[in-house]
Amino acid sequence: MSQVLTREDGWQLLCEWTPGEALRRHARSVEIVMRAAALQYGPGEEAVETWGLAGLLHDADYENWPDEHPDRIVAWLRERGMEEIAHAISAHYTAWGVPCESDLDRALLACDELSGFLGACCLVRPEGISTLAPKSVLKKLKDKAFAAKVDRGEIRIGAEMLGVELRDHVQFVIDALRPHAEELGLEGRASR
Repeated sequence: MSQVLTREDGWQLLCEWTPGEALRRHARSVEIVMRAAALQYGPGEEAVETWGLAGLLHDADYENWPDEHPDRIVAWLRERGMEEIAHAISAHYTAWGVPCESDLDRALLACDELSGFLGACCLVRPEGISTLAPKSVLKKLKDKAFAAKVDRGEIRIGAEMLGVELRDHVQFVIDALRPHAEELGLEGRASR
């Protein structure tokens, strides 16, 4: 039997499991992008809450239990009958080899790494996300030393799985995050 998990419940769990502000900010970024993705790539308004929760919770166990990621959050969700979100989080962790079967699965894979990468791009720009363009992001993606931990392969594969050009997907993620620049710390070096 599935329990209803509200956004507030998800945020409370994230805060309990993730003490660090940086990972919370990343989770919030992915939540914002996934809410927009439900409208852009998914079934629409009826999926916004579910897709947002998948984004919010996808790394909830990473900070405290990095060696068990994402097993703890996946198990927690499955105990509550939230298989759709659990499967998407399992599939986003490509090391498990869980296939992306749904639009939610594909979108989470496509939005997670790219959201983090855009955050890194914003940190080195005086104007942050306000003037960030896909051309700049694509150039930074070619620089393997920049944000070296970001899996560029997942970014490319994610866009392919969604059936969109990478440039267009980058613009979509920028557009989703831009209105939340202050909350997410994406205002750039000039604001510090």
